[in-house]
Amino acid sequence: MARNKGPKIGLGKVLFRVFGFFFVSTLCGVLITGFLAPVVAFTSTTVGGSVGFYQRLPSQLNVDSPSLSSTVVSADGQLIATFYAENRVKVPLEEMSPFIRKAIIAIEDNRFYEHAGVDAQGIMRALSSNLTQGTRQGASTLTQQYVTNVLNESRLSEGRPEDVVLSGQKTVGDKLREVKLALELEKRFSKDQILEGYLNIVFFNRNAYGIEAASRYFFSTSAMDLTLPQAALLAGLVNGPSIYDPIVDPQAALNRRNLVLDRMLEQGKITAVDHGVAVATPVELNITPSLQGCAGTSFATYFCDYVSHLILNDETYGSTVEERERFLYRGGLTITTTLDSRLQNAAQEQVDASAGPNPDKWGAAMTTVQPGTGKILAMAQNTVFVPEDGKYDTQLNFNVDSKDENGYDLNGAGGFQPGSTMKPFIYAEWLNEGKNPTAVVDASRRVYPVGFPWRSSCGRVLGGYSTAQKAQNLGADDDLQNNDDGYYRPMPINYGLYNSINTATFATAAQLDFCGIQKMVDTVGLHSGLDNAPVNMHQIGNLLGSIGVAPVVLASAYATFANDGTYCKPIAVTEISDAQGRRFQAQTPECREAVKPTVARGVNAVLQDVLKMGSGVYISPKVQGQVPVAAKTGTSNNNGATWVAGYTTSLATASFFGDTSAGQQRAGQNITINGKFYKSLDGYMIAGPQWANYMMTATSLYPSGPFVAPAPPPTPTVPVTPQPTRR
Repeated sequence: MARNKGPKIGLGKVLFRVFGFFFVSTLCGVLITGFLAPVVAFTSTTVGGSVGFYQRLPSQLNVDSPSLSSTVVSADGQLIATFYAENRVKVPLEEMSPFIRKAIIAIEDNRFYEHAGVDAQGIMRALSSNLTQGTRQGASTLTQQYVTNVLNESRLSEGRPEDVVLSGQKTVGDKLREVKLALELEKRFSKDQILEGYLNIVFFNRNAYGIEAASRYFFSTSAMDLTLPQAALLAGLVNGPSIYDPIVDPQAALNRRNLVLDRMLEQGKITAVDHGVAVATPVELNITPSLQGCAGTSFATYFCDYVSHLILNDETYGSTVEERERFLYRGGLTITTTLDSRLQNAAQEQVDASAGPNPDKWGAAMTTVQPGTGKILAMAQNTVFVPEDGKYDTQLNFNVDSKDENGYDLNGAGGFQPGSTMKPFIYAEWLNEGKNPTAVVDASRRVYPVGFPWRSSCGRVLGGYSTAQKAQNLGADDDLQNNDDGYYRPMPINYGLYNSINTATFATAAQLDFCGIQKMVDTVGLHSGLDNAPVNMHQIGNLLGSIGVAPVVLASAYATFANDGTYCKPIAVTEISDAQGRRFQAQTPECREAVKPTVARGVNAVLQDVLKMGSGVYISPKVQGQVPVAAKTGTSNNNGATWVAGYTTSLATASFFGDTSAGQQRAGQNITINGKFYKSLDGYMIAGPQWANYMMTATSLYPSGPFVAPAPPPTPTVPVTPQPTRR
């Protein structure tokens, strides 16, 4: 008899002790020590110490918005990319399916709307089961779970992942803190607010934090549209995301889902008919892969990368890199950019078509900016960000500088030699000095020896004859070359420009102040793509473009002419806001008068002739048949970099094709591209059609008008060669 009564007496003693602890703990809002150590002797000293410890615990919980995903969108609302540390999208409770609300309460805390944050009945039930049946039931309410999630989220957001506390790692102190904060939280927020916060923060899967992200990931739907079996499956996940993962173990997920449905039926949350239909429904996943950052998008990948670097480089968004990363990856931002998805798609189509299969990995790139605002409307290149079989892959952005003006990395290729696209700026200085736009220069001269009297009013020394297009090491015996014979003769300066005659450019510069040329180049924003340094125009080779310039920089410089002489710095981000509607500083147009309107109009007049009868006459289709358009071709010394930079009054686009490999030393000569053999590449051959085909689409979307005509120039006169004096 004694042996039969022994267990009953022992259990009674244990329950008596547990009840005594429960009573004291309830008075101070605590109870859990008994879970962890039911054999602890609860003396008055222990209870007194617990009360004192409890009273010293913090009672306020900062319920900040959890880490939210940030999205980058185009100006017309197209999603470009999503950035996150935890893939989470916050939604209000009313935008969640009633099934998920009922399911999560049924399986996690069926007395949620009855208790005050800590459920005494649930604790006693769990204790009884644990002590009598040897189970490990928990008794944390949804409110307590919410507290734990908020505390852990705060630790992660502060960069303290090592301080995250999981359920199985909680100490008595952790549990006491959780209980007190749960009780206080219930005083500050309604039940619906707590449920909303919980469903937005809870972990479902490493690709899905919160119910909206989980709905999208597992079922490609929204939290609002979850069906009963879908909601039950997700509700069952939170107790063991790895154990009940339907991708890893479909049967375990099915069993857990049906358990949730059983609980919902038992608690009267669904009907027997609904239960039967839901249980009979197979688990049907529709996984939407969670694509992180720019590598996860196939749309405007390199523009996306550029935008991310702009955010991470700007101390407006945090004094340290870590703070700026939290801002981008955890801030729940909507970053609205300048990109026009229509132009972007058109540009991408053209650069992809330029090289075709491209086994030799030639690069094509194109950037469009808007005159008058500097907004980057398109930025495309013919590569992939993530390696793919048969594709040219690189993470370098061909369209932007290697570094920004503060020395921060932009992940750019550092620009390419612009060749003859530099010539319009020499001509602009000619007009700026008040010279006749049709004056005749001596383009027959081919030698400019060391010591030639170039003019520099600011006292800078000219020299450094670096490699340039047809102008290498200009010493006493060097011979300046044109691309074609027959142009070594006196000619009007405008004729020399639209036909891209090198000797005419040097003859023009020989009559100019190089300090004026330098100022002209600087004021339209031209600079080295490698280090953001000014293009030193006192290096004679730079007259023909020997320093690499990025397409976005060249397009912005040409946009100055399109905008009647006003330069606007290129911008990519127009608005940044978060889920609370707070707005953060974004980029705004930064424009300045750079070139006299009369000068810009004079340049526009000549560059329109490039396509009509000059170096771009063979570019097809004839864009100028649609709208007034101006452009200039460019080719580097070894034909490895080719360009067309052109514009209307509404759009300015720099189109590049050439060698983008490290060092950029490959010659564009005797090569086959896209099935066609080229003895030597020229700007009009590939970069030209790439630009023209794109602009045919672009100009239909951005109507433009005629350029303002310059004042009529005087009739050009050809200087008479003086005859020898007879003696």
